[in-house]
Amino acid sequence: MMTRQLVSLLLAGIVAGACGQGTPNTWAFHYPDDSKAGSLLDLRNLNEKVAGETGFIKVGKDGRSFVRGDGKAIRFWPVCGYGYRLKPEEMQAEARFFAKMGVNMVRIHGSVSPKGKGKPVTAFDAEEIDHIQRYVAALKKEGIYVTISPFWANGGHAGAAASWNLGYADGQDIWGLLFFDDNLRAAYKGWIRHLYSDPNPYTGMPLAKDPAVAIIQIQNEDSLLFWTFQGIKPEQKRVLSKKFGSWLLKKYGSLDAAKQRWVGAQQAGDEWTTARPALLDTWVLTQPQTGGMKTRSDDQSAFLIDQQKSFYEDITGFIRNDLGYKGLVNASNWITADPVKMNDLERYTYLPTDVEAVNRYYGGGEHFGPNNGWRIDEGDFFSNVSGLLDPRSLPFNIKQVVGHPMIITESGWVHPLEYQAEAPLLCAAYQSLTGIQGLYWFALGAKNYEVDPTIGFITTPDGSHPLSKWTDAVPQMLGQFPAAALLYRMGYVKQGDVVVHEERTRASLNAREIPVIAEDPSFDPNHNGSDARAGTSQAKGANPLAFLVGPVEEKFDGDPSKTRVMNLDSYINGRSKFITSVTRELTLDYGKGVFKLNAPKAQAVAGFLRQAGGVFQTADMTVESDSDYAAITAVAMDDLPLSQSAKVLIQVGTVVRPTGWKQEKATRQENGKTYQGWKVVNTGKMPWQVQNCAIRLHLNNSHLKKAVVLDTAGYSVREVSGISKGGGMDFRLPGDAMYFILQ
Repeated sequence: MMTRQLVSLLLAGIVAGACGQGTPNTWAFHYPDDSKAGSLLDLRNLNEKVAGETGFIKVGKDGRSFVRGDGKAIRFWPVCGYGYRLKPEEMQAEARFFAKMGVNMVRIHGSVSPKGKGKPVTAFDAEEIDHIQRYVAALKKEGIYVTISPFWANGGHAGAAASWNLGYADGQDIWGLLFFDDNLRAAYKGWIRHLYSDPNPYTGMPLAKDPAVAIIQIQNEDSLLFWTFQGIKPEQKRVLSKKFGSWLLKKYGSLDAAKQRWVGAQQAGDEWTTARPALLDTWVLTQPQTGGMKTRSDDQSAFLIDQQKSFYEDITGFIRNDLGYKGLVNASNWITADPVKMNDLERYTYLPTDVEAVNRYYGGGEHFGPNNGWRIDEGDFFSNVSGLLDPRSLPFNIKQVVGHPMIITESGWVHPLEYQAEAPLLCAAYQSLTGIQGLYWFALGAKNYEVDPTIGFITTPDGSHPLSKWTDAVPQMLGQFPAAALLYRMGYVKQGDVVVHEERTRASLNAREIPVIAEDPSFDPNHNGSDARAGTSQAKGANPLAFLVGPVEEKFDGDPSKTRVMNLDSYINGRSKFITSVTRELTLDYGKGVFKLNAPKAQAVAGFLRQAGGVFQTADMTVESDSDYAAITAVAMDDLPLSQSAKVLIQVGTVVRPTGWKQEKATRQENGKTYQGWKVVNTGKMPWQVQNCAIRLHLNNSHLKKAVVLDTAGYSVREVSGISKGGGMDFRLPGDAMYFILQ
């Protein structure tokens, strides 16, 4: 019997052979000047006139949603924007473009720590702060809120560490130090004091007082519970072990009492005379332990939780009390060394803040190559598996903490995957179902589309260039924003009842016990390796596909007897590979690779349509598709049911590749495993080539008479008449466009 993964790969391979190969059945993507009036696809009206005009964003009474200053509910369609690096006039143009595409939140991920050799740790990056201030002002004018992430321990971002007296050289990662090095923490407070308290010359108020600043993220992608813990240098480990010794004294009354509980678990590095017990490697915390080693590992786990949580308590208090910020605070967004045993520990440490967060991507299987962490080269191998065929890896499969909204502060369907058009639709639909409060697309750095994602300073023998891996500013993802943002922000898809509710005690977390349900590891070739699931245990108690049925939540310091798991038999059919949401509005056939959305005001179908039969029906729409792979969404633009709407947006996404892109079937041996997939033969050049759609559409709406074909900026190109049939209208959509307005 073939495995699920092999079947998925074979199905993906059958389809991939017919598209993305630079065939003539494509049209060249260009984005015209959109500074003139008259675009029929402009979502700026969904935003406030000025971001924060009613006050700071707050957590709703339900503990999981966001509300504006006037108490009105608000949903965010966010991106990670690097526009603060643009010229001032380009910043404003980008902000206007974002608003037009449905964006109302931008995460600014920068670093305000001092740069340049010899800079003391007490200095700060004034130029970076100025850029952030100007960018906030530009976004605010377009009704766009901001999330600010001011620090990352990555060596390329942290700053000139050699002069900070931490024992680290310039360019070295300083993972973990912020949680326990007192001098670094004090310096960090100084950096963010300047960032948030210095007057913003572009708005007249400091960022801490500006309600356009919706969320402050304390730091990005660092934790004491990840593998990077093992890379902390010995002199800093001694600082942390001294704090561990103090923690043990408080718990046991004496170190002798701790040693007695740890019988048989002594370590070579223990320094009992100086109260510095050695710190176990992270690997030990991920493995089953017994006797004294279990007690020791549980104690270290509890200590690290307390240390990290107390850091977030301290910084949150500083932001609120010292800086006077009245908006929302998020601790971090990171993962752990074992997602089953330790992810809950990480989320527990975030409790002192308002908002929980995580970074999660969909990778589409494996990508092997010498530079696979940041670029795509000729000769690279990739699996090319649609998320519709691998539902457990979808990035919005997340446990949410009771009383705290959940956001995904970085995400995307990562290149070189060609099945990316499904991404915005899936994220909009399933976030609506589960109540996730925003998935930030990573990353966008141009004033509109990334028209040239090639890495120009590197040239291959045939004259082409590698492609950038981490951008969502491409037609197949960014181009699919409008319909997705509209249906998500307008609440066209119902939120479901909770399907899994788990309650855990602190003792259970300390012991890293297996929870009822756990998230699969997230895709990250720079930290997890390509095979993200390798070596992880699986939780028992709830089907991991429950995330696609309805909300999954957890409560800390709770009563485990109150844990409940809904009977999911009528929603998940493993034999037919079919998942139905608890609301009955969403279905996913992950055997054939087809998703359907069936709500009164938004209906859609996406996936491998021709191979799955080519004809698909929702309540008010019939789609006949001869396209191998496509995403077709119909959404009302006037807040009426599709059967009554006088203005319906039809959005079509297909495969998009650079001109001249070429791939061929390949087999790859890696780490003792055999992978079936594709070899990159040529990375191509610009412009993007969009595969034509071949779609006939029927909508049960007698009010509609014509389809207005739009260009990529939403301006009218031509009209197509519909044919009256069965109380509705039939339209054959032109193949060389992605937007149509039915009127």
